Amino acid sequence: MRSHWKKWIACLLCIMLIGACASVFAEETETETFTSGDYTYTLNEDGTATITKYSGDAADLMIPSELDGHAVTAIGEYAFAFCDLTSVTVPDSITAIGNDAFRECYSLASVTFPDSVTAIGDRAFSYCSSLTSVVIPDSVTFIGEDAFYDCSSLTSVTIPDSVSGIGNNPFGSCDSLTNFIVSPDHPNLAVIDGVLISKPDKRLICVPQGLKKTSYAVPQDIQIIGNCAFSYCSSLTNVAFPDSVTSIGEGAFYQCSRLTSVTIPDSVTSIGDSAFSYCASLTSVSIPDSVTSIGNDAFFSCYRLTSVTIQGSVTSIGNDAFSYCYSLTNVSIPEGVTSIGDYAFSSCYHLTSVILPDSVSGIESNPFRGCDSLTRIIVSPDHPNLAVIDGVLFSKPDKRLICVPEGLMKTGYAVPQGIQIIGDWAFYKCSSLTSVTIPNSVTSIGNWTFSKCSSLMSITIPDSVTSIGDSAFSFCSSLTSVSIPVSVTVIGYEALSHCSSLTSVTIPDGVTSIGNYAFSFCSCLTNVAIPDSVTAIGESTFSSCASLTSITIPDSVTLIGNRAFSFCPNLTLTVPRNSYAAQYCKENNLPYTYPDALD
Repeated sequence: MRSHWKKWIACLLCIMLIGACASVFAEETETETFTSGDYTYTLNEDGTATITKYSGDAADLMIPSELDGHAVTAIGEYAFAFCDLTSVTVPDSITAIGNDAFRECYSLASVTFPDSVTAIGDRAFSYCSSLTSVVIPDSVTFIGEDAFYDCSSLTSVTIPDSVSGIGNNPFGSCDSLTNFIVSPDHPNLAVIDGVLISKPDKRLICVPQGLKKTSYAVPQDIQIIGNCAFSYCSSLTNVAFPDSVTSIGEGAFYQCSRLTSVTIPDSVTSIGDSAFSYCASLTSVSIPDSVTSIGNDAFFSCYRLTSVTIQGSVTSIGNDAFSYCYSLTNVSIPEGVTSIGDYAFSSCYHLTSVILPDSVSGIESNPFRGCDSLTRIIVSPDHPNLAVIDGVLFSKPDKRLICVPEGLMKTGYAVPQGIQIIGDWAFYKCSSLTSVTIPNSVTSIGNWTFSKCSSLMSITIPDSVTSIGDSAFSFCSSLTSVSIPVSVTVIGYEALSHCSSLTSVTIPDGVTSIGNYAFSFCSCLTNVAIPDSVTAIGESTFSSCASLTSITIPDSVTLIGNRAFSFCPNLTLTVPRNSYAAQYCKENNLPYTYPDALD
C-alpha cells in the first residue's frame, strides 16, 4: 500500500513539474496583448507600451502618448499598415517606429515626427503614394532599409545631422524624388550633384529617380555602389565608374531599363545579387580580372545582352546569374571558375554553345534549363569532374546526368549504364524526345527531370529507382501510361500533373505517400487503384481529372489533403466501411460506395 502511495505522489510531482515547465515555456513564447479603445498593445520590461495594432478608421490621427497609464514608447511592426490614414501625428513619447509600421497607407500625405524618435524601421512608410515630403527630426540616428520605398509622390527628404546610419536605399522606386536636403557640415552624409553619399564607408546610397539622369559619372573616391543605389533609374543610359570602386551592391542597377553598356573597372572585386537584373537594353558587359564572384541573378533578364566577357579571376557564378538573357549566343567560362549556380544560364534561348574549364568542380541543378538552341557543351577529355558523352553532360563524382541539351533534338535516348542519378531539370523541355531507356543502375529521378517533354510517349522506370522527384513528368502531354516500380516509396509534388494523355498508372505496393497535385489535370485518366501501403494522399492530388470515374482507397489511408478530388465530376470513390476515407467523403460531400455494397 505504501509503495502505491509513493508512486502516486511521484506521479503527481511529475505532473506538477511538467505543468510548471509548460507555464514557463508559454510565458517565454507568447507575449500578452492588451486592448485600449482602437489600440492593441504589449508591455515592455520597463512597463512602457508598444502599439501592435490600430483598428480604428480615423483619417487624421493623433497617436496617444499613454494607454491605460502606460507611456507609449514604440510603434510595432505593421501596427498601422494598410490603414486609410491621411495624416499622422506621432507623440513625443515614441522613440522607435518599427518595420512596416505604416506600410501601404496609400492616402497618408502628412507625418509629424517628434524629436524623441531615434530609429525608423525597414519599410516603415513604404508604398505611401500620397506622401510628398518628409522632414526627419534631429533625434533620428538610423533610417532602415526601404523605409520610404515606392512613395511615388515623394519629392524631397530632409535628413538631420543626427543620422549616422542608413540601410539599403530607403528611397527606392520613389519616382518623383528630386531633392535631398542635408547640411554642408553633416558628419556622415553628403549630397553631390543631387546624389546621396555616405561619408564613413564612401558609399553611394541613392540616385533620386526624379532627377531623370541619362548619364552619370560616379565621383572619384567612392568605394561602394550601395544596394539598390540606382534601382529603377529608367532614364539612365550609361555610367562611368572610377578606379576607386571595389564593389557593386545587390540590385544596384535593378530595372535600369535603358542602360546600354557598362564598363566595370579593374578595382571591382564583387558584383552583388541582381546587380543588373532587368536591364533590358544592356547589350554587352566586360567583367574584369579583379572580380572573384558574380552574384545570384546578377544579369538576370538582360534581354538584349549578346556577349559577356568573364575574366580569369572569377571563381563562382551565382544562381540564375545570366538567366533569361535571350540574346546571349555563346559563353566561354574561364579557367578558375569552380562552381556554377543553379539555372545560371536558364532560358537563354539563343545560347548555342558553352565551354566549361577543368577548374569547375561543382554543378548542381541543370544550369542550362530552357536553353532551346543549345547544341554543344565542351569539356576536355581529361576533365576531373565532368564528361560529355554523345553530347550529354555528366558529373563524374556522383555519376549524375546533368543536362541533355535541348538543341540536340534527340527523339530517343538510352541513359548510359552506371549512371545513378538523373538530375534536376536534366531533360527539361526536350520536346523532340519520344522515348527514354533508363538502366537499372539509376536510383533516383530528380525534380522536373522530364517536365515539358511534350512528345514523350513511353518510359520504363526500373526497379532500382527509389524516388521520383517533384514535377518529374509534369506537362508530358503525350505520355499515355506509366508503371512505377515497387522500389519507389514516394511520388513527389506534381510528379505527373498535366499529363493530359495519361490513361493509366500503376501505383505499386511500396508507395507510402502521394504528393500534392501529383496527378492533377490528367484529363484522360479514368481509374486508379491505390495500394494498401499508402497512408497519405496530398492536397489536390487528383484535382481536375475530368474523366476519372473510380478510385479505390484502402483502409491504410489516414490522411487526405484538401481538394484531393476537386473538379472530378464523374468520380465515385470506393472506400472501406468505417474508414478515414469514408468519413472524408461524408465531410466533403463526395460520392462514394463500399466494396461490398449492393446499391
